[in-house]
Amino acid sequence: MNFVYDAFQSLIKAGPYVLLPLIITVVGLAFRMNIAKAFRSGLTVGIGFVGIKLVIDMLAGNIGPASKAMVENFGLNLDIIDVGWGAIASVTWASPIIPIIIGIIFLTNLLMLVTNTTDTLDVDIWNYHHMAIVGCLLYFLTNNLVLAGLSAFIMAFITFKLSDWTSPLIERYFGIPNVSLPTMSFLSTAVIAYPMNWLIDKIPGLNKINLKIDNAQKYLGVFGEQTILGFILGCAVGILAKYAVWDIINLGVHMAAVMVLIPKMTSLFVEGLMPISEAATNFTKSKFKNRKFLIGLDAAVVVGDSTVITTALILIPLTILLSAILPGNRVMPFADLAVITFRVALIVALTNGNLFRSIVIGAFTTTAILYAGTATSPFLTDFAVHTGLDFGGQLISSFASVSLTVSYIVFEAFRTKPLIFVPILVVALIVIYVFAEKKYKKFKADKEKAGM
Repeated sequence: MNFVYDAFQSLIKAGPYVLLPLIITVVGLAFRMNIAKAFRSGLTVGIGFVGIKLVIDMLAGNIGPASKAMVENFGLNLDIIDVGWGAIASVTWASPIIPIIIGIIFLTNLLMLVTNTTDTLDVDIWNYHHMAIVGCLLYFLTNNLVLAGLSAFIMAFITFKLSDWTSPLIERYFGIPNVSLPTMSFLSTAVIAYPMNWLIDKIPGLNKINLKIDNAQKYLGVFGEQTILGFILGCAVGILAKYAVWDIINLGVHMAAVMVLIPKMTSLFVEGLMPISEAATNFTKSKFKNRKFLIGLDAAVVVGDSTVITTALILIPLTILLSAILPGNRVMPFADLAVITFRVALIVALTNGNLFRSIVIGAFTTTAILYAGTATSPFLTDFAVHTGLDFGGQLISSFASVSLTVSYIVFEAFRTKPLIFVPILVVALIVIYVFAEKKYKKFKADKEKAGM
């Protein structure tokens, strides 16, 4: 058992740069690609991911200090630090029950595929930590393995169904067919975004506002181009951080570079994915009577959209402002500011690239994250210390932990009187399932009629 655990930990510690090409290659071979093509696809996806990570690191290295300077300039008193998704992922993978939780998530996906209750074949094992954190944290708090395992099962079920239901948006807006994104940091905003988008549709005046990047470029000329827009937004953040003139321009250039480089890196990701998607389609046609799987990937594949990046850049200073003015919030946004793109990508797709709606809805989803982060910080901090990651007495949070809306709801249902709130959660899931599954099946039927 120790050997298996150590081997598993060694593989996980290898990181996504090793895991992702390996997983994609294995999936390609499983779908009967020859080894050369499968490995080429896996390596191309890995290269794209490395490129995306390098650009995101550049974004974090530049926008992070500027954001921190803005906090200091406005004299904010926030005692919970956002330590970022990487730290939380490390804490999660360090949990003693992580092999059990990962096994539950994997078997849930397999069971749902066999019973035809999901189309998502999740190859994004690295991001299992988004689902696993709930079970691992609950086990730390309750020492109840059954409770932890059941919460992991429900998190997995919700993740795979949300992945199915949002896949039409991935195809329609981002232009990537036969793919779903089972990354909870991407999916979690759906809980707030869908009702809010529906509500805005019902409000006269607001429902007519349709601000898009394309429109901005049409009316603003060179100032509407994504490179110029990135430069302007970067400079604006630098000014709020009270940087020197040359540092302001430097930040602007880096933000313009992000606007250009992320789409190019994302295209590599998609290039490697397409042969796998085609092989999966051919395989499922022959083996599963025309049933098609959705290949579940990291949401990094869609964060290169110009509206996603623009929305995120606008929400960064807005998030700082919200953290300062929201009564009761104690979270200081920091490390995860650089990956707000993952929190808004679904919103942008849902609103069909409407920048106005994306910002409004994004502000509300960010507010929910800040409050959930404040509420769960003591538990998360103790858990981190217990697993060996000590922050010197500093309370911590992250925009990628149980502060995510779906994760928070499941966590609180199991933590607070589970005999009462878990059944309520299950009933709510059933109601949502009936409505959303009907709509999803109609989409699949229409797609089949169109011969796609």
